Amino acid sequence: MTIVHTIQGSRILVAVNGDLDLTSAAPLRDALDELIDRYREKSLVLDLADVDFIDSSGLGVILGRFRRMSGRPLSLVGVRPAVKAVLELAGITSILPVADAVRPPVKDQRA
Repeated sequence: MTIVHTIQGSRILVAVNGDLDLTSAAPLRDALDELIDRYREKSLVLDLADVDFIDSSGLGVILGRFRRMSGRPLSLVGVRPAVKAVLELAGITSILPVADAVRPPVKDQRA
């Protein structure tokens, strides 16, 4: 898993690449906690466009960061259908804004 963050105005954008599971949960949690503590006035946006799989450990990281944000906005963007299904089952989509992955436009194949 790779984690890349950028600061964009009033938000921290964190792009996650790889599965969000037991193996990757602790490093992601630690990285997010450091950013949340460093940028106390900013919202957090998790870009999950490159996440194909999430398990209960990953859900725990997201929910734990939601609590840690203490009322500051947290949102998920670029969520693929398989990951969104897990988020829906866990009820996360009812408490956090979740934006679907955007598919690239289909090229016209006519000659």
